[in-house]
Amino acid sequence: MILFKLRCAAEHEFEAWFRDGAAFERQARRGEIACPDCGNAAIEKAPMAPRVARPDSAQKAPPSPAQLRQMLQTLRRHVETSCENVGDRFAEEARAIHRGEAEARGIYGDATQTEAQALADEGIEVARIPWVAPNDA
Repeated sequence: MILFKLRCAAEHEFEAWFRDGAAFERQARRGEIACPDCGNAAIEKAPMAPRVARPDSAQKAPPSPAQLRQMLQTLRRHVETSCENVGDRFAEEARAIHRGEAEARGIYGDATQTEAQALADEGIEVARIPWVAPNDA
């Protein structure tokens, strides 16, 4: 696994893990990597300082793929139990909440890349999260 610091076309920087450099290149070429701030899929590697391992025990190892999957499953359960699924009406409902035309509440649902970018351009904070299966079955 390798950690890359990435930057979208809107200059947002974020980090992401990949199996190797080739996996990053394939996913970036296919537009499968999106900025968590604005949803922009025009992604490039940003300059970063290498992380040098230190012998001190305070350094925490990155989560294993299984641990990461479990964390994402926990996040999904939290979102599903504490937010309302508005399906493909996500962008419309997010705007209504932002404008005070609908009850302020946590929502989740589906939005296209274009819809997510339009929301970000309007100053409406949205985030994309990997939606993993709720269990290993």
